[in-house]
This record gives sequence, structure tokens and C-alpha cells, in this order.
Amino acid sequence: LSELEALMERMKRLQEDKEDEEASQEEMATRFEKEKKESLLVISGGICAFPVQFSLLEAFDDEIVSTDVSRYVEDPGFGYKDFARRGEDHLPTFRAQDYTWENHGFSLVNRLYSDIGHLLDEKFRMVYNLTYNTMATHEDVDTTTLRRALFNYVHCMYGIRYDDYDYGEVNQLLERSLKVYIKTVTCYPERTTKRMYDSYWRQFKHSEKVHVNLLLMEARMQAELLYALRAITRHLT
Repeated sequence: LSELEALMERMKRLQEDKEDEEASQEEMATRFEKEKKESLLVISGGICAFPVQFSLLEAFDDEIVSTDVSRYVEDPGFGYKDFARRGEDHLPTFRAQDYTWENHGFSLVNRLYSDIGHLLDEKFRMVYNLTYNTMATHEDVDTTTLRRALFNYVHCMYGIRYDDYDYGEVNQLLERSLKVYIKTVTCYPERTTKRMYDSYWRQFKHSEKVHVNLLLMEARMQAELLYALRAITRHLT
């Protein structure tokens, strides 16, 4: 099977499995913890340190961008850091049901800055729901499962868990080269290369891959807002 056909087959199988049997809460929690720990082993710039014989170092090392962006920022040392150290047994988890954008963040940000919550919410929803119902040459395809996996994987990298989501879907729908790309774009966008962009979903249209980038950026923004707004809420109460 081609990469595209294999992905569509996995999406179909996931839907069938979901209709046949729901995973237990314990199973879903275990799958989240596995994805969260593995996300720490994904190193941007093309190196994947999963505990398997898989490495993108040779594929990407010659194209890692070395552009110095420090002259454009006041604090060159400020940047993304993993939310936990590798090797830790108990990694922190932000349980989404305890503080969600819809039920908590939206109302607080509107209080702090009039109407900005409505604008942000509209932006999140527009990007998340954007679809032409196509996958490369295939039409009339429900891409909801794939869009949700992309969005939730970014939140998983930031330690945010949705109790009603089965993170087994992430592992089945997002291949490792795509996970490397996701972490690089989300956490270190200046290191993204064209070769990394070309390495995943080769049969997809550019417009579909650009939509992936939009999803990643909006997911990152929402994750950052959730942490910031939760801290403000705790301070106010």
C-alpha cells in the first residue's frame, strides 16, 4: 500500500474498532503516558531517539538551519523547554477537564481583555474545523480523526491530557517522521527545513500540509494559553 492508502486504512480500522469496543479509562491513561514520554524523546532538527532502530539524523542533519535569530530578540536564551526531564518516572499532567478553554479560559480572557476571547475562539474553531473533505486524490473523506490526532498530540507534548480521548489513535495515525516534524514546527520553527516538510505525506497537496502547520500553531497557542490562564485563575482565587 502507498503511504496514503495505508493511512486511510488505519483511519477506517480505528473507526471500526471504536464502534466495536471502547477502550477503558485505564487503557487510555496508559496510552497517554506512553505518548507523553515518547514525545520527550523526539528531538527537533531531525533526530528521533525512540527506543527502536529509527533515526532521521542522516536524512536531516545536512539541512538543519543554522540561521542566527538572536539579533531579532531581546533574550536569545529564551525558548522552548520540555515540560519534564527525560528519564523521570512521574511526568506532570495537565488534566484538561480540570481547566478547559471552553469552560474556563474563554471566560477569563474575555474578562481580562474585552472580546478577545471571542476572536481567539473563532480562530481556534476555524482552523480545527477547516477541511475540504479530501485526502490527496480522495474525495468525500471525513478527516476529523486525523485533525484531532494532530491537535491532541501537540497538547500531549505539553503534558495536557483529555480523558475522553484514546491516544492510541495518535500512535497509529502519526508516523515517526511526522512526529519529528510536529515537534520541530511547534517548538523550534526556525529549524524546520524543506526536506523535513517533504518527508511526510508525500502524496498530499501543499494546501493540506499547510493546514497541518496551521493546526500545530493553533494547538500550541491554546496549550500556552491554558497554562497561563490557569495560573492567573489560581492567583485570583
